Amino acid sequence: MKPRMHYDDAAWEKSEEIQDTWALQFLDPRVLEAVGDFVTRHQKPDEVGSLRILSRGGFNISLKMEYEKDSVVMHFPLPGATMFPEEKVQCEVDTMRFIRDQTWIPVPFVLHWGSKQSSPLQLGPFIIMHYIEHEESVYNALNTSGTPKSERGRIDLEIDENKLEALYGELAEILLQLSKPSLPKIGSLRQVDDLTWESPLADLHMAHLYAQQNDSIDSSDDCRRKFIARSLFRKLAREEKLTKQGSPNNGPFKLWCDDFRPANVLINKEFKITGVMNWEFTYAVPIEFTHAPPWWLPLEKPEYWPDEKFLKALELREEAAIHRGWLKDDERLSGPMRESWETGDFWIGYAARCNFAFDAIYWQKIDQ
Repeated sequence: MKPRMHYDDAAWEKSEEIQDTWALQFLDPRVLEAVGDFVTRHQKPDEVGSLRILSRGGFNISLKMEYEKDSVVMHFPLPGATMFPEEKVQCEVDTMRFIRDQTWIPVPFVLHWGSKQSSPLQLGPFIIMHYIEHEESVYNALNTSGTPKSERGRIDLEIDENKLEALYGELAEILLQLSKPSLPKIGSLRQVDDLTWESPLADLHMAHLYAQQNDSIDSSDDCRRKFIARSLFRKLAREEKLTKQGSPNNGPFKLWCDDFRPANVLINKEFKITGVMNWEFTYAVPIEFTHAPPWWLPLEKPEYWPDEKFLKALELREEAAIHRGWLKDDERLSGPMRESWETGDFWIGYAARCNFAFDAIYWQKIDQ
């Protein structure tokens, strides 16, 4: 059995064509001039700035306007990579404002945002926000030097222990901050969903198998095996037998970002976090998600989750927070994370979220 279901290459190529065609217009000086004028009008109309393309990621393209003393970023979702760009932008804005209000996590300050209709040349929905100065991302700080960009990163085995402890401590602090606010229902900060979570996600896995037109199966046996895995997973979900400890359908529900990972965490030379980016895929979830060990910690795959170093860093941050009176003893994350890994509950949430990796996880970790 192959570890992951193949992507639909035909759909992928069409998506990339849409993205590339749209992004090419930013090479036109007239487009950049229109964007620059728009940013200046909304930010510093009396100051001249210099506009350049900052980055193109998997879901966004960002342009940076540099002024004498500071900089701002204009952020557009990529057509072809985003199904509902207007909703995506509003969700990211609402989430960043919520996080700024409810936590100490440094997120970009939103200066202005709007729809495609209100954007320059109607390019698309956008966000204008402060640029966060930084030295590098946590991903680059942890990654093995010389790893090609085309390959998945690997934690540098020669990394200085003090540096690793500092980085893990900073990441642990963010997870503690995110675990504090409680929300009344599952869903985004704009739109709430049904209070259940495992069954709908199980149904989505079945819908994905039915709907993907190309490359989802290799043979009749492969199709049968995938159908059985999804049927059994859905049956366990409906009977509320997936996790060792049943999910409390009445909450508490915690903030969760699918795209929170080291590449989106920015740090300075002292390994202190200066900002956390890309909050568009954030929503309220059952507490089991928060209690699971971070899937991104080894940079590779959760199967290679490292030793106790991260949990020790988390425990130190918990002790400090309890001493300050900010955290209660029963709000610790380290104990539930350790239990989630030891009982296998971690794999339930991971399988529910990761459609392309579902089969390997189900047969190797859940069907026991």
